[in-house]
Amino acid sequence: MKWLRRIPRAPWMVLAAAILIAGCCRPPAHTITQVSTIGALLAGAYDGQIACAELRRYGDLGIGTFDRLDGEMVVLDGTVYQMRADGSVRVPPGTTTTPTAMVARFTPEIEVPLDRGMEMRAFEARIDRAFPEMNLFCAVRARGRFSAVKTRSVTAQEKPYPPLVQVTKAQSVFEREGISGTLLGFRSPGYAGGITVPGYHLHFLSDDRAFGGHVLDFTLDSGTAEIDPCTRFLLVLPGAGSAFGRMDLGGDRSADLETAERADAPTR
Repeated sequence: MKWLRRIPRAPWMVLAAAILIAGCCRPPAHTITQVSTIGALLAGAYDGQIACAELRRYGDLGIGTFDRLDGEMVVLDGTVYQMRADGSVRVPPGTTTTPTAMVARFTPEIEVPLDRGMEMRAFEARIDRAFPEMNLFCAVRARGRFSAVKTRSVTAQEKPYPPLVQVTKAQSVFEREGISGTLLGFRSPGYAGGITVPGYHLHFLSDDRAFGGHVLDFTLDSGTAEIDPCTRFLLVLPGAGSAFGRMDLGGDRSADLETAERADAPTR
């Protein structure tokens, strides 16, 4: 397969799952660390649990949201960016907290040239062909120029928090054309549903740091993707006394997840 190049790497580690308590040592390469669970977020667990300054200890690339669901998060090259529902982008104070985020110390091993005109579904299929081990997690970063990008963000919520599927009905959707930037996120196995988003979960940040958010669709002009196969998944759970410990997280929320993650709305 001439369209991909495997980057030299050290031997793979054994797959591990563990609970990582905030404040521990820096995770090794090829490790995803996630704060809380997607099931808790769907149910309305929006209170921040870990400060952004602490989150950076766990990885230099990632995605997530902020306390009270105040916008979309991108962690790129170790910097945390916040994309708010008004379309603005900022670097929040290190004390700003997140209720859920997913980060990795990005160590790519596979490089994949991307085709002009490639849309989101074709991009995902290309990554799947480059790294077909679907029972493993991977972190993905694609840098390039995009002929079109559609993103969304959501506004900060007030208690009592509504479930996420209701919040996204009022989400802000933005479109840009002819923009350079970075697409990044994770592919997670189907068996991880309830803990994280199965399949692809991608966010975007423009090179001028003025546009971004949760990706709904895109069309590529030119670019290259890098893949970091991840053989460890570490979970940081909210502490005792938080709403998480008392929530009903049972049942099948896959339909709500699909609506919350893929839902579109009028463009601003």
